[in-house]
Amino acid sequence: MTGTTAELDARIRAEVDRTREEVTETRRVIHRRPELSLQERGTADLVAQRSADLGFTVRTGVGGTGVLADLDSGKPGPTLMLRADMDALPISERGGGRVVTSGVDGVMHACGHDGHVAMALGAASALVALRDSWSGRVRLCFQPAEETASGAMPMIDDGAAEGVDRVLGIHLWAPLETGRVAVKAGVIFGSADSFSITIQGRGGHGGMPHTSIDPVVVTAQVILAIQTIISRETSPFSPAVITIGRVTAGTAFNVIADSAELLGTTRAIEAGERERLLKRVAEIATAVASGYGAEANFWRGSGCPPVVSDTETADLVRRAAAATVGEDRVDIAVPITVGDDIACFLERAPGCYFLVGAGHPERGPVPPHHSAYFDIDEAALPVGVETLVRASLDVLG
Repeated sequence: MTGTTAELDARIRAEVDRTREEVTETRRVIHRRPELSLQERGTADLVAQRSADLGFTVRTGVGGTGVLADLDSGKPGPTLMLRADMDALPISERGGGRVVTSGVDGVMHACGHDGHVAMALGAASALVALRDSWSGRVRLCFQPAEETASGAMPMIDDGAAEGVDRVLGIHLWAPLETGRVAVKAGVIFGSADSFSITIQGRGGHGGMPHTSIDPVVVTAQVILAIQTIISRETSPFSPAVITIGRVTAGTAFNVIADSAELLGTTRAIEAGERERLLKRVAEIATAVASGYGAEANFWRGSGCPPVVSDTETADLVRRAAAATVGEDRVDIAVPITVGDDIACFLERAPGCYFLVGAGHPERGPVPPHHSAYFDIDEAALPVGVETLVRASLDVLG
């Protein structure tokens, strides 16, 4: 290691240490005030003000509640986007022993987005202090509505990806031990699409089902039938998921409803499987409903393709992670059938989405993401900040 490199390394660590308390407190502020998808106005105000205070040029209302913040080094170079998602989930927080709890009934940060925002702001603060060490531009992208896969494209349509040469994104991951980082070139998260199916039957008296067409019974058969798309039509070497998350029907115990509605999601690691799954859900629902004399209406909702990291950026993130936590604590990420619409940004510029461990699976079962008991280990935050800073300096060096 040369003297210059050693000096920069020491400065990076000093800046990460300097931001540590502020990053932690920012995460707690956001955790106390969670906001659902497309309602992230308070969080947007916070990141806009913090970014402006750091000297970034801020644009608000991007694609809705999104925020962009740009900082130019004054020297020619690439434009690097650091993307962080802001939204929370409609879940009532449970469990004791937390350092901070949600102050909003029925809403909580159950996926770590509060930490993502805090780490992006921490990395931005460090990069401002290290401004003499990089060239080009840093663009902070605070994105709404990741949980509904409906936030990235409106921002892109509003110019968020214009001029961007590289994208970095980070996801806290509780099943991975705190102090570890997982990186992978290629697919890391699958596609994610939502759909709804309305089963139209014919309502009537609960005691005289023969005079009606019961949409609840049809719905049950549809749910079972579409699971065979995974178990009997999809290769076990191509991970995919179909989940029905909500079923609604009826008004009383003794009334056969006129209709029922299913809300669900499909996930696929391979891009080619994405369209097939949705097509087959629609076909099977239509056929099953028809067989019972009912009608199925399929509607495709928001969605995104698989999350794909390019090889060059994944390699530099791996180097940044190794410098942060040590080579022996950097893992090759295993593709996961969750989704993230950072994929839409990564379709427009090469980049890397990586995982930072935020839990302690070695101590026992970890509450899963999107669980009412979910929490993160705040010791993960400086790991994410330092990895982001080192990777950013490599891109902008």
